[in-house]
Amino acid sequence: MSDEAAAPEGNPVAAPDDPPLVVEGLTKDYGSVLANDDVSFTVHRGEIFGFLGPNGAGKSTTIRLLLGLLKPTAGTARVLGADIRDEAALTAVKGRIGYLPAHLGFDEEATGKAVLDYHGAIKGEGRRDELLEIFTPPVERPIREYSTGNKRMLGLVQAFMHDPELVVMDEPTSGLDPLKQEGFNEFIRRERDRGTTIFFSSHVLSEVRRVCDRVGILRGGSLVELEGVEALLHRSGKHVRVHADDAAVAALTALDGVVDAEPFSEGAQFIYAGDPNALLDELARHDIRDVEIGEPPIEDVFVHYYGSEEPGRRGPETAVDPGDDGA
Repeated sequence: MSDEAAAPEGNPVAAPDDPPLVVEGLTKDYGSVLANDDVSFTVHRGEIFGFLGPNGAGKSTTIRLLLGLLKPTAGTARVLGADIRDEAALTAVKGRIGYLPAHLGFDEEATGKAVLDYHGAIKGEGRRDELLEIFTPPVERPIREYSTGNKRMLGLVQAFMHDPELVVMDEPTSGLDPLKQEGFNEFIRRERDRGTTIFFSSHVLSEVRRVCDRVGILRGGSLVELEGVEALLHRSGKHVRVHADDAAVAALTALDGVVDAEPFSEGAQFIYAGDPNALLDELARHDIRDVEIGEPPIEDVFVHYYGSEEPGRRGPETAVDPGDDGA
């Protein structure tokens, strides 16, 4: 990674051991919608932090606040040592930040090459050729001819080509085909190993386990969970699918820790978050034709955090977060 740029006198810069992103009581109140409600968390150097939530949860609002595109109603955050309420300080560190918005505002008449030339002239492009080999957008063609996936790949190149130390991305894999998504996952794992800090929002829960070190879960503008991915998976139990008679199914699904039991013609499946020894003991008491025990789909792990109610929202449940662009 490139050396840290010196900040103008009077503008704070994070010390090498300081967290690159510290959020403290961040609040954005639009009146009808409380898009961020006293949100606090820290992102450590060299980690991949997933910022998760359903559409309209307030993820994009948080990102815009962190980048100084919106002003907070209350609270603050420090990005590479710069307080987001201090415009001069934040401007001084932006050359060390990469940003991929959810909705890319590229000039439709410009070619991909022209877009990268423009961004490169502003912030540098030392890794441009390397990144074009990984993400392969058709840079000689005008943006109007690009698919959604090609636009996303061009955006990824511009976000990383100046070798930033912190990269903030909003729904980074939206529109990418499965192969490119996996290529992206491998790429950001390598970036983390180089020391780059990655912060990205997503509502695609299956991405989380593949790449994130920790996650923050946002629901209705409030942070409802902040934990390591493996700890969340462990705490959320196992997925059990058992083939057995009705008596065995009834006994098993009556165990403490069983949730979301669903019968099928030859047995039942459920999530089990209780004592594993109690489950094994109960299985041993019955004639079990077949049993599968594994980790639950990650959608099941997080769904109870989303729930049906949106704390922080005012008015109809269908109200859209003004800061979220539908991302």
